[in-house]
Amino acid sequence: MPPTDLSRRAFVAALAASAASVAAPAAALEPATARALVDRVLADVVPLINSGRTAEEMFPAFERIFATYADVPAIARAALGPVARTLPAADFAAYEGAFRLYMARKYGRRFREFIGGRIEVTGAAPLGRHAEVRSMVEMTGWAPFEMLWHVAEVSGRPLFFNLIIEGVNMLAVERTEIQAMLAARGGDVGRLVQDLAQA
Repeated sequence: MPPTDLSRRAFVAALAASAASVAAPAAALEPATARALVDRVLADVVPLINSGRTAEEMFPAFERIFATYADVPAIARAALGPVARTLPAADFAAYEGAFRLYMARKYGRRFREFIGGRIEVTGAAPLGRHAEVRSMVEMTGWAPFEMLWHVAEVSGRPLFFNLIIEGVNMLAVERTEIQAMLAARGGDVGRLVQDLAQA
């Protein structure tokens, strides 16, 4: 993913929109708790991407990791936008399942670019009532770059709800792309679900 030229103002606006899409926890999340979550994510992801398995073989594991450590319902809802509030529960569940598959494949491919590299957690800090965990990615032949993780407490446990890779905000990107896909299908969520499941 190439570096972004978003202005600081645009970045902060996107960040605020991302954080607003996740329900506020009962108490502020401790940065150390968020850091421990990201450590667990990386303990699963790094050996997987260096396992020598093909992309297709890795996708089920990426889906499992995403389902375990990410707030998938909140990310899916934020990406779909206002339409999510009008969907019957069964329809939203179908969309969420297809979205989870789509994200596992998309970001599984993204993380495969880090094969042979190193991802190190460098710090954590409060982000309103959530927390931001900083990590540094080092790859042979590339300048090191930062990856930020936004973590919230959801039903008593920490889950990440956003990633910022080289300055590119995952939630902002997915919101734009999913809503564009929906518009191209005339607002038909059923068609969107079918296409996401096969993407």
